[in-house]
Amino acid sequence: MIVSVLILAAGQGLRMHSSTPKVLHRLAGKPLIRYSFETACSVSSQKPVVVIGHAADKIRNELGDLVDYVIQTPQLGTGHAVQAAETQLKDTTDQLVVISADMPLLTARTLKAMADLQKETGSVMVMLSIHSESPHGFGRVIRDEESYPVAIVEEAQASEEQLKCTELNAGAYCFDAHWLWDALKKIKVSPKGEFYLTDLLEIAVGQGEKVQVYTLADASEALGINNRTHLAEAEMVVRKRVNNDLMLSGVTIIDPAITYIEPGVSIGKDTIIYPNTHLRGSTVIGEQCIIGPNTIIDNTQIGSRCIILCSVLESAVLEDDVEMGPFGHLRKGAHLATGVHMGNFGEIKNSYLGPETKMGHFSYIGDAQIGSDVNIGAGTITCNFDGVNKNKTVLADGVFVGSDTMLVAPVKMGEGARSGAGAVVTKDVPPHTTVVGVPARPIIKKETSE
Repeated sequence: MIVSVLILAAGQGLRMHSSTPKVLHRLAGKPLIRYSFETACSVSSQKPVVVIGHAADKIRNELGDLVDYVIQTPQLGTGHAVQAAETQLKDTTDQLVVISADMPLLTARTLKAMADLQKETGSVMVMLSIHSESPHGFGRVIRDEESYPVAIVEEAQASEEQLKCTELNAGAYCFDAHWLWDALKKIKVSPKGEFYLTDLLEIAVGQGEKVQVYTLADASEALGINNRTHLAEAEMVVRKRVNNDLMLSGVTIIDPAITYIEPGVSIGKDTIIYPNTHLRGSTVIGEQCIIGPNTIIDNTQIGSRCIILCSVLESAVLEDDVEMGPFGHLRKGAHLATGVHMGNFGEIKNSYLGPETKMGHFSYIGDAQIGSDVNIGAGTITCNFDGVNKNKTVLADGVFVGSDTMLVAPVKMGEGARSGAGAVVTKDVPPHTTVVGVPARPIIKKETSE
């Protein structure tokens, strides 16, 4: 049996009060529609189909050719949106799962359960429901005296008595596709001039067809994003899920309520994450690290047994046993080899620091290649930009750079070379040579007479 997933993403999302389409607002680092796309890929081997309308080009730019597209124009409701996909899907699927791009918390497990229920019972329709005292604008599931579902009433059309109903239509469905396409043609236009997918329940009941309701135990999974308050609520749910999974896998999170870890982050066991730490993107952290507090790490690879205190890391690489901070900043292209120590208020950009190198505090290293066992004194600066080009600094193994040294690139210091405090190095320094002064010059040892 072929299962396909249709994602509804054509609406304007006016309640977001934003120039950004609702389904492209970011939740825990990813656009909302990415969650629906990833869930769809977990449910079906078929390429998801996305119904677009408002801001169609922006959605195409986000998903590219990962999905197939259907244009809904004009946008006349959810029933009309599914009907727009008939040509695309009619002869290619047996089961059609329909979800909305503004429901990012739905899990693949739930959608698979709905598809299994539809297949096992032979129902033409399986709908998802929740029980909640907070309706969030969801339609009410109306049941008859035998508790059989007979209708879904949209909140705007519900009577006072119907509004008291706490069983809510969550807005996800699995249909027998062979029944669906003809049934869609029987939907009548609503007072608002739209065609509601929810009317299919009454149509199925009227035909004597089987309908099933799959009720979620966790109502938060069905949270729909209609405004920024809902977005914040969903953020808390995602954060809790991620943090719980990490803690169960062996990561210590001191205070999960104020620790912000995006779903794509990987962390090894016995690592400790302190409060107010933000781990983003494709960040990977090894085992037995200490991270935070007050640390932001974006798209960075970190080895094992590293200590990162109150620092910001962006697109950097740290090997094992690196220590940095507090108040360090690694910018794109920074690579710290095994055993590097970086003091407080340091910054590194597009540079490699070799094994066991020590970088003092209040220093800036940019566009540099630095060997092993190098000492970089406090206040050292690579003067890498001449107003036109970024120039390179090269420090060989065992170099000792005195405090407040200015390395005016392009410049090299050979193995074992040294600079005195306050030196301004404008020319290459040969190996095992000490330079001092402004501009820096080699120390010449005077011969002593006997």
